[in-house]
Amino acid sequence: MRQGKYPFVIGFLLAPVVLYSVFVLWPIFGAAQVSTMNWSGLSPKRDFVGLDNFSKLLADDKVWLAAKHHVFLLVTLPVITIALALFFAFLLNMGGGTRGGVMTGVWGSKFYRVVFFLPQVLAVVIVGVIFGRVYAPDGSGILNRFLHVFGVKDVYWMADYGLWAILGVLVWQAVGFYVVLFAAGMSSIPGEIYEAAVMDGASRITIFFRVTIPMLKETVKVAWVYLGILAMDAFALVMVLTIDQGGPDGATSVLPVQIYQAGILKSQYGYASALGVALAVFTIIFAVLSLRGGKRDAIEH
Repeated sequence: MRQGKYPFVIGFLLAPVVLYSVFVLWPIFGAAQVSTMNWSGLSPKRDFVGLDNFSKLLADDKVWLAAKHHVFLLVTLPVITIALALFFAFLLNMGGGTRGGVMTGVWGSKFYRVVFFLPQVLAVVIVGVIFGRVYAPDGSGILNRFLHVFGVKDVYWMADYGLWAILGVLVWQAVGFYVVLFAAGMSSIPGEIYEAAVMDGASRITIFFRVTIPMLKETVKVAWVYLGILAMDAFALVMVLTIDQGGPDGATSVLPVQIYQAGILKSQYGYASALGVALAVFTIIFAVLSLRGGKRDAIEH
């Protein structure tokens, strides 16, 4: 049996490795190669320019403005989403008080999990169209119509608060997934730990901060990485929701939009590839630092 183990394992790994190499590694290598060229994407002529495209993006004010927007989303999106998801997940699992010394969730918690998760199954473009009506600048906009009740005049959401509006949509769509994720993590924590905390007189707030969050530290860390990667994208929402696809005047632009404009609209495939490589490197560095950061000692239970 041992003699045939390695051919058996190799046989199962061969197809996934080949598919991953062809559809992931090879395109990445191709993009890195194109980033060193001056190429329109249509002509067979490719001029090698070395690192000129990277020097160009470092001197591009639009790129730095888009990077600044990513930093804003990178800080706010994970913090707000994880905070809301932990709060709602705690309510679903332990917000109903104690019964017989056991903490229970709020009534109808299973139904609420489905409701929270529903935005996650919607396509991003559909979400953008929906919130296009929510943020509509005239009286037909849902938010503006609500504000009219309090005598507030029309607000031009995407013009005046564009990046915050994008953040709101990202949080709305993402929070449900992490509510379900954290709720599942809380369900796996042994009930004896909560029972002991209740017997010691700990309040629900104390249990949340001193018991639940430390037990979910690794799950929260992974959620932070996923949300950070989401913050490095936001392409579809910006394209659908914003004025002039990243406007006004670049106020909501992100790097994927810059890549689209350089590659598709301007036929600067070399420069667009350089932007893509820079974005990929930035994302990988963020993921590695996030996963390696903090204490590595896992709490065993």
